[in-house]
Amino acid sequence: MALIVHKYGGTSMGSTERIRNVAKRVAKWARAGHQLVVVPSAMSGETNRLLGLASELAPSHAKSSYYRELDMLAATGEQASSALLAIALQAEGMESVSYAGWQVPVRTDSSYTKARIESIDDKRVRADLEAGRVVIVTGFQGIDPEGNITTLGRGGSDTSAVAVAAALKAAECLIYTDVDGVYTTDPRVVPAAKRLGTVSFEEMLEMASLGSKVLQIRSVEFAGKYKVPMRVLSSFTPWDIDLEEEAKSGTLITFEEDEKMEKAVVSGIAFNRGEAKISVLGVPDTPGVAAAILGPVADANIEVDVIIQNISKDGKTDFSFTVSQGDYQRAMELLRESVVPALGASEVVGNPNIAKVSIVGIGMRSHVGVASTMFRALSKEGVNIQMISTSEIKTSVVIDEKYLELAVRSLHTAFGLDKSE
Repeated sequence: MALIVHKYGGTSMGSTERIRNVAKRVAKWARAGHQLVVVPSAMSGETNRLLGLASELAPSHAKSSYYRELDMLAATGEQASSALLAIALQAEGMESVSYAGWQVPVRTDSSYTKARIESIDDKRVRADLEAGRVVIVTGFQGIDPEGNITTLGRGGSDTSAVAVAAALKAAECLIYTDVDGVYTTDPRVVPAAKRLGTVSFEEMLEMASLGSKVLQIRSVEFAGKYKVPMRVLSSFTPWDIDLEEEAKSGTLITFEEDEKMEKAVVSGIAFNRGEAKISVLGVPDTPGVAAAILGPVADANIEVDVIIQNISKDGKTDFSFTVSQGDYQRAMELLRESVVPALGASEVVGNPNIAKVSIVGIGMRSHVGVASTMFRALSKEGVNIQMISTSEIKTSVVIDEKYLELAVRSLHTAFGLDKSE
């Protein structure tokens, strides 16, 4: 049979009863003859609890040593859930063994709290699989060249699972979560949202980068780079569901376009509440200004999203970009302390209460008027657009956060995603 990687999110591991159900599901797959590697997240809420304790002791800190200790602390959540799952599997009569990332090892760079995987040694895991064991590998973490424990950032267990699947050349990576697949948008915002049977890798990559919380973007990037077949499905279906039915459920992330995909101009509406807008006003309109502003931001390991530069007036211009809300204060302080004096800018202003809404679909490549339909729908609802960003298969707008749900609902309707097939 096949080598399969299962990944279970925090809600799937949220209690001993849920862990027991995960163990029963994994055992079912193993008894069917599959080799199983399982990558669990920390129990729901555990990472927040641990980081909250750190915040009580030191609300903010800039030293690398502080972030090293945050990784040491946060990594214990996945270690606990992995050991508990191994114990539950043993109670089911399955031979199992759990490993922390550093024991495999999963090697990363030294960017604490945002580390990137560089390589995975598969020898130890393969030996256990050949011996008939279910192998459990902690998600979200690894070890850097100096032997320090690192974490991959929020949602990093998805990335761990896909990276392990790539290293082992697994037949498929199944991402078990609290939803039963990828939807046209968040059903909590639009009850009429529909589950997609398949979604292209390109669309999933855009949706993940634009705020869809189903998969972490780096996991999709990994899947694309190494052509790892992925499926998103629910861990809350009965554990004893027929194996063939389960293996075809959820949403398949496919690498091949088909005829059905051509019919949908827009496949989904993605959004992100967690962004903030920063504007550097009155900077010289000369070559190198963008690099002078964004260079120090990048050096501080702050990711920038949408960028616009206004028309020059009297040799000066305004430069705006978005960052995550978590990086907002740090970026504002950095710009005010170093970039503004260096460039002679007039001031830095910000707005932490924005949201990004995006339409995504590979059908946009061959259809005209998609953006105008989007803008018309938003205008009809009185939603003002602050920034616009486009690519071949997506158009994103930055708007006031208070209009987010209205915008998503109006776009979902405008592009016919409410309609029954």
